[in-house]
Amino acid sequence: MTKKMIMLPLLAASVSLFFTGCEGKLVEKVDLIPQAQSVTIGNGSFPLQELRTTDGQRVEVIDTGLPNADAGPDFFNAKVKIDGTVWAGSVEIHEKASDWLLHHHDSDKAYDSVILHVTGVNDASICRMNGEPIPQLILSVPEPVRKNIDWLLVREVPVPCLERIQDVDSVHLASWMDTLLSERLERKTEDIYRLLDQYQEDWNEVFYILLTRSFGFGVNSDAFEWLAKSLPLRYIQKQRASESQVEAMLFGQAGMLSEEGSCHYYRLLRREYEFLRHKFGLKPLDDSLFKSLRIRPTNFPHVKLAQLAAIWHRYDTLFSMILSASSPKEIKDYFRIQPSDYWKNHYHFQYASVEKDKMIGENALNILLINTVVPLLFAYGGRNKLPEYCLRATRLLESIPPERNHIVTAFARSGIEVHNAGDTQSLIQLKREYCEKRKCLYCRIGFRLLKRSVNPPR
Repeated sequence: MTKKMIMLPLLAASVSLFFTGCEGKLVEKVDLIPQAQSVTIGNGSFPLQELRTTDGQRVEVIDTGLPNADAGPDFFNAKVKIDGTVWAGSVEIHEKASDWLLHHHDSDKAYDSVILHVTGVNDASICRMNGEPIPQLILSVPEPVRKNIDWLLVREVPVPCLERIQDVDSVHLASWMDTLLSERLERKTEDIYRLLDQYQEDWNEVFYILLTRSFGFGVNSDAFEWLAKSLPLRYIQKQRASESQVEAMLFGQAGMLSEEGSCHYYRLLRREYEFLRHKFGLKPLDDSLFKSLRIRPTNFPHVKLAQLAAIWHRYDTLFSMILSASSPKEIKDYFRIQPSDYWKNHYHFQYASVEKDKMIGENALNILLINTVVPLLFAYGGRNKLPEYCLRATRLLESIPPERNHIVTAFARSGIEVHNAGDTQSLIQLKREYCEKRKCLYCRIGFRLLKRSVNPPR
């Protein structure tokens, strides 16, 4: 995080106040009562004053604009009213006004679009390349607030607030968890909508792509998605009457049938794929894309493809069946299918193994529901304005046991109650989108801790 995103993005109307510190800190909004004269943080009360430039012109913030992650001013498309005149353009933020000169903005055309310079210390006058002065707004950060921000954002720990989470009221935690879950589902929904746009609103094809990706189980997720995109579902549907042909298409397209083999089953698949490759004009992927190193044998890509083949051999339009399913058990039962007999004692094509059931396990089923079925139900409801499907998606999450990973474990040890997969998805969203990005002051936990104590523990 650079100083660009640290200082203070501005006051937004009379209802909101944005706090931050010096370099390395983030920005946060404190909601206030309209016409409030002060805001209380911890034991300190800090006055709210009318915004004015250094030369006394009244400033009203209409729109704070958008943060700029690239070169140039910190915020673009901002809109402010200065002395009754509305200006639209960029906003630059510095700890000291003299930083404008130090960074040579006075000789950079990109900064001629700046309509307001926000700074904590007024130690210089600044202007555009043509000598025209730029209005400056002085906003300082109270020292107690700065100390709390330092505690949250400067300490070299993955999650600075872990030892203080229990200080946040359970009502606020529960509300924040609900919001985090909505954020996560909405983010996944956006990905699904992009696929729908790409595949002409074909829900079956999008479901097929996402389901195939989920069978990659992390390490091979990207490779499995590339496989699905290289092998349209309609090709599989045309051959689904023959399980060996479905298998041949998946294994062949994954580049796993490129070598000579002595096994009858392997030779059969190889012959089938050669025929189908020419029939549909297929170009196989390189099998090096699919990884087996440090993966449990039950999750080898060969086993996962055999399971997928069994599913698509059994069902034509599985997504429609899921939409009409009456219970989580019914959805899971659709996936409880044994792959062909060859895979009872094989994990790949090279060597036989001890016979073992290759049906998808309960934990893997839960992961499939969390990563594929739930987001698709939620997206389907949103796209078609059918809120009952969004509700089904969240209830499905609530029916699934909590996920087991290091993120969930860390928060659970800190006092956050975890009851189901909805809770764990919320915590994953919290860790990845707030903790890892050091957006503590955008987080309701971090911000409430900021307000609670002006003398945080060291």
